[in-house]
Amino acid sequence: MTTHPTVAERFFFDTNGYLVLEDFLPADRTAALYGAVERVIARREAPGFAREHEPAFADRLDVPNKRVMHLLAEDPLFLEMLDYSPMLDYVHGLFNEMPHLHSTDAFYEVERGDYHGRGWHIDGIQDGFRNLKPHIPFLQFKVGYYLSDMSEPDQGNLTLVPGSHKSYLDPEAENLKNPELFPGALQVCGGPGTAVLFHNAMWHTPGPFTRAGGKRVMLYYGYEHPWMLACAEQWRYNRDFLQSLNENQRRFFHGFVFDPPEYRWG
Repeated sequence: MTTHPTVAERFFFDTNGYLVLEDFLPADRTAALYGAVERVIARREAPGFAREHEPAFADRLDVPNKRVMHLLAEDPLFLEMLDYSPMLDYVHGLFNEMPHLHSTDAFYEVERGDYHGRGWHIDGIQDGFRNLKPHIPFLQFKVGYYLSDMSEPDQGNLTLVPGSHKSYLDPEAENLKNPELFPGALQVCGGPGTAVLFHNAMWHTPGPFTRAGGKRVMLYYGYEHPWMLACAEQWRYNRDFLQSLNENQRRFFHGFVFDPPEYRWG
């Protein structure tokens, strides 16, 4: 039985800053998550919907290309994916044996456009930990799941610049919406159930969305080191939800968010 990540996968991730795992999720789980994303959007678009705690970043629901944040309490499926065992092998092997939750969000996009999204960026606070430049360390591990068929390009596919996590390049802000900024950028194509893993310092953006009939439905989980306090999402869940977590799930949260606090390392 193959142990993951393999030596080849470790080498590829270290060198390129990303890893694509095709057919990673079973078809039934992929379909169930797709439906869960649609239900979250419908619930949050309904008249009278109100949050107990405002998210760190607002949902985008008033346009055809939608984004929803902070998902764990919305559906048991989202919580299951936090510690989905096949993916934890990669999180532990490539990042940290004691990961904490950083973020969850999902995109549901159907409207075409030559350019959309926030443009080229790296992940993390302060515009991607750029206060730590020139060489930004590995502080967050991002996992994206394709829930729709993204096997063809030009439907908002995640677009990466291989190896850019080791670059000292610091583009000017006015250039970040130039889709041609980085020669060699790669649109990640994959069928439903594909997983894409990448380093926080990887330059990335949604690709162009010009394909007729295209659709991007994508689910993201972000993990960070247990000694970091960069996560705003952990404070956005209510006491009942936090108290309902099992022992393994609680390990993804800081001990002090619980009532009473859990005094522990990690």
